[in-house]
Amino acid sequence: MSFDDWFRRRRFRFPFFDIEFPFYSDIEEMMREFERRMDEAFRELAEQSPKSLRREVKTPDGRTIRELGPFVYGYSVTIGPDGKPVIREFGNVKPSKTRPGIDIKEVREPLVDTISTNGELKVIAEIPGVEKQDIKLSATERSLEISVDTPDRKYHKEVDLPVEVEVESAQSIYKNGVLEVTFKKKEKKPKGISLKVE
Repeated sequence: MSFDDWFRRRRFRFPFFDIEFPFYSDIEEMMREFERRMDEAFRELAEQSPKSLRREVKTPDGRTIRELGPFVYGYSVTIGPDGKPVIREFGNVKPSKTRPGIDIKEVREPLVDTISTNGELKVIAEIPGVEKQDIKLSATERSLEISVDTPDRKYHKEVDLPVEVEVESAQSIYKNGVLEVTFKKKEKKPKGISLKVE
């Protein structure tokens, strides 16, 4: 519903709206400019998005509509070991580094968190809408790569681990869209050997 339609409907309910307000034309012009800019922004979004994120869908009444997305942008804030905030972005929409605006990618970066306990390191990732057999994991002592490539969903994330882990000890569980990978921390061996003083 446009601003004009909204205003006309209220004018019939409230007769005092028939009085000419000097600022009405300014508000009307502002609303038209706002609608124009929103239309322009959505058109640019449609042009920038990858083809795999654009679809035409038939509605039950036979109309064809265009769908875009999903577009996901989010961030999490945690307090690091040094007491400073750590901000992690996730999703498939990021601010562009080369030009004003945003970059939209087909592959979504999941929200990932690491939890370190006495002897273990847990990596928790939100990967909704996939089956566990679609998840590919690859690990080294200092990193974990998570990837999913299906026709409907694509995820990818390389996680730098805060400590060295025993890759062979990895156990993973996927339930309700959440992946949890648990590693045993690598034991730190003493750098030298003890010598007996005689």
